[in-house]
Amino acid sequence: MRPAVIIGVILIVIGIIALTYQGITYTTHKKIIDIGPIQATAETKKTLPLPPIVGVLAFAGGIVLVIAGTRRS
Repeated sequence: MRPAVIIGVILIVIGIIALTYQGITYTTHKKIIDIGPIQATAETKKTLPLPPIVGVLAFAGGIVLVIAGTRRS
């Protein structure tokens, strides 16, 4: 397989995942109180949104690379 085809397939998979999830969620831990043996922490969930155009562009770019990689044989 040509490298362009492999990269194209990877981009297609990334595009599908980006369209499915539409964001990355992560949790941060923050110390609220730290007085000797007494400690209190808070968990905060944050989301990094992915616009749908990112998934569409990755998917379309992957298809173009797969087609271009197979036509050069």
